[in-house]
Amino acid sequence: YNLYGPTEAAVEITYQRLDEVGDTVPIGVPVWNSTAYVLDGRLNRVPDGVPGELYVGGVQLARGYAARPDLTADRFLADPFGAPGSRMYRTGDLVRRNASGELEYLGRTDFQVKLRGQRIELGEIEAAIAQAPGVVHTVVTVAKAPDGGEHLVAYVAAAAGEVLDLDAVKAATVASLPEYMRPTVWMPVEEMPL
Repeated sequence: YNLYGPTEAAVEITYQRLDEVGDTVPIGVPVWNSTAYVLDGRLNRVPDGVPGELYVGGVQLARGYAARPDLTADRFLADPFGAPGSRMYRTGDLVRRNASGELEYLGRTDFQVKLRGQRIELGEIEAAIAQAPGVVHTVVTVAKAPDGGEHLVAYVAAAAGEVLDLDAVKAATVASLPEYMRPTVWMPVEEMPL
């Protein structure tokens, strides 16, 4: 079985029995007493085969984030298809329904990644690095090493003609980011093409 579910929906919200694995592994259909909608940017359902964002709901859905009303308002929405008072969660996952009605995971709609079981917003890391002395541009990504391990990689650039003090940048990052959000590979570049 392939079980899918964000933390905000307890353990799993969809499941797929796998008799064989092909090019695509579906994340399946909603579990009992839950919902899974594929919606466009206006919260309209999209036809089968068309990519959209996954919104999930049901009795196991959290009520929101503790002490984060701003994030709760952004991610937990009234369910326009459910009973009055029901809510749904905007997962940020891009999916589509296949011809069998099963959901297929396609990727993310934002810059959030999962690394070693932790959800990370790459933009948060980039914002912290951009505050370091001498940094003009930065981009952070996740890269897979030849041994299969994944690393946060930070590309950093100073102003034209300036030399970047990478040790100072790393120290500033240590002071502002938790360990799991700190890049493990640093790549100074002369310029950052935009």
